[in-house]
Amino acid sequence: MFESNQLIPTDVKRPRNVDWKRAAAILYGDWGTSKAYVIGLAFAVAGYASFWLIAAMCVLTALVGINYMIICRLYPDGGGVYAAVRHRSEVISIVGAFLLIADYLVTAAISALSAFQYLGVPHPEKFAALSILIIGLLNLLGPKQTGGLAFLISVPTALVVIILGLFCLPHLGEAFVHLQPLHGTFGQNWAAFVGIVLALSGVEAIANATGVMKLDPGSTDAQPCVIKTSTPAILCVMIEVCVFTALFGLAAHALNGLQVVNGDVNAPGAQGVRDYMLRYMGQIFVGGALGPAFGHLFAVVVSIVFAFLLLSASNTAIVDLIMIQFLMGRDRELPGIFHRLNKWGVPNLAAVLATVVPMALVIFVKDMAGLADLYAVGVVGAIATNLGATSTDRKLSIKTWERSLMLGTFLVMAAIEMSLLIDKPNARYFAVTILAVGLILRGLVQERRMKKQVVPEKVPVELTPPKPASAPAPASVGAESTLCAVRGTGRTLDFALREARKTGSRLYLLFVREQPFMTEQDSKRKWQEDPEASTVFAEAREKSASDQPPLFCYAVSPSAAETIVDVAATVGASRLILGAPQRSALMKLLRGNVIREVSDSLPEEIDLLVYA
Repeated sequence: MFESNQLIPTDVKRPRNVDWKRAAAILYGDWGTSKAYVIGLAFAVAGYASFWLIAAMCVLTALVGINYMIICRLYPDGGGVYAAVRHRSEVISIVGAFLLIADYLVTAAISALSAFQYLGVPHPEKFAALSILIIGLLNLLGPKQTGGLAFLISVPTALVVIILGLFCLPHLGEAFVHLQPLHGTFGQNWAAFVGIVLALSGVEAIANATGVMKLDPGSTDAQPCVIKTSTPAILCVMIEVCVFTALFGLAAHALNGLQVVNGDVNAPGAQGVRDYMLRYMGQIFVGGALGPAFGHLFAVVVSIVFAFLLLSASNTAIVDLIMIQFLMGRDRELPGIFHRLNKWGVPNLAAVLATVVPMALVIFVKDMAGLADLYAVGVVGAIATNLGATSTDRKLSIKTWERSLMLGTFLVMAAIEMSLLIDKPNARYFAVTILAVGLILRGLVQERRMKKQVVPEKVPVELTPPKPASAPAPASVGAESTLCAVRGTGRTLDFALREARKTGSRLYLLFVREQPFMTEQDSKRKWQEDPEASTVFAEAREKSASDQPPLFCYAVSPSAAETIVDVAATVGASRLILGAPQRSALMKLLRGNVIREVSDSLPEEIDLLVYA
């Protein structure tokens, strides 16, 4: 502790800048992809009776969507299973979080593999693994505004879906002719239905995002409300997914000559169309109306837009994996290394695991049906946990019909989870393995914490020069002062210290730990807990004049530029010193230019000095 220096507190919160369109895009990136593969998987299970299974899945999707509208209303600061259930039971929230982690690992793999199967490339598992690696490397740089990118991808996808839906309408009569009733017993049909329950994890992602959604008019940070953002986001995606999934599921029955062979679907002149059924439907329906050339062109367009949407879903899964691991590390539920950040504010180990495990899954499994066999146990368990804990919480303000609906949906999800655990041994083993590894890591953390409580930790003693007899009083707000934003020791720091001695102005040194995910603990973190900030401030203290020590400012923020401008205005700085970053053109494109962002927002009365 450097007692001779003062710390300027900064109250930094994650900005609420996600509107309903970006929130909808986050959800659509997961729910919207279900159409890409669930149509074929259902047909492979039930043939020309598959529509009934798809219709039941659409009803389930609607029920889950309605319940999560309620959850987003109840938890405006984060309604995912880990955050929402934690106040009821830490253990249950941990179990739900690890179940969700298991789901996101498979989601990243299955979405990437499906993307390249739609593109029709040879050895799609190799391309999928490479794409996951690239996405993971990009996430090491702390990508921002993924909601905006997801929105850009979702727009052409929605247009293609609407166009394909219009071409499907004339064939519905023939589809009804081919439609068959479900065969077998209720148990067999229930098992088939459970086997196609896919792509529900996006609703947990949007629930986690309530903490960054725009507040409703009249609400405040102290009493937040995001109903006007979360409700339309879930509602519009829910309607689109349910209507068009049911439409495409029925229209697939109008395709003649489809045969189920060894779990795959073959069509006349096209083998293995199970994993790219929408592309085949576009080729047949559009080609039949406008000619084979247009049918082939539209099939290519379908492949491209759904491939990008599926890769977007992989990115969303990886981002959510990093977020969950980071939050659990910050809450001391995982070892501290899981929240140890790199210079871009991303936990390295969390990002590596979120990349390497899906790559391994897609390389070793290689098949959509095999990956689907690992899926659903995690997400269904997480959603059931969230619904069960929320519906039985008497302290929450829930209407009677809402509580009854949520409890009923919980019972359905719990039944599906039990069936998955019985009928999908591979999914059971995978989810239990992830849960066991997670609980072992948590146990190690708890054991280490107990040992620290039993054996007092030695406190290092640091010799520091004695304080001057009369320490100078800090400059008041509005006095001549300079703010220097630093990320490390070097020429920029030396220049700021020289300028402070030369001009006699008060020098504020600001260190911003930029990271995309924020918790309540982050806003309270001290610079003494950040090794990099401690090193910078220690050297600044040693190099500064004893009668004019700098004041230290430290903040954890998702936006370095916004924080720099805010602190400069708060301390009344007349000059702001920034170092010119040594970044390549690609880095500037991916991360943005902090200097430009600061320059655009800085008040005119504050001079900006860039030291190169």
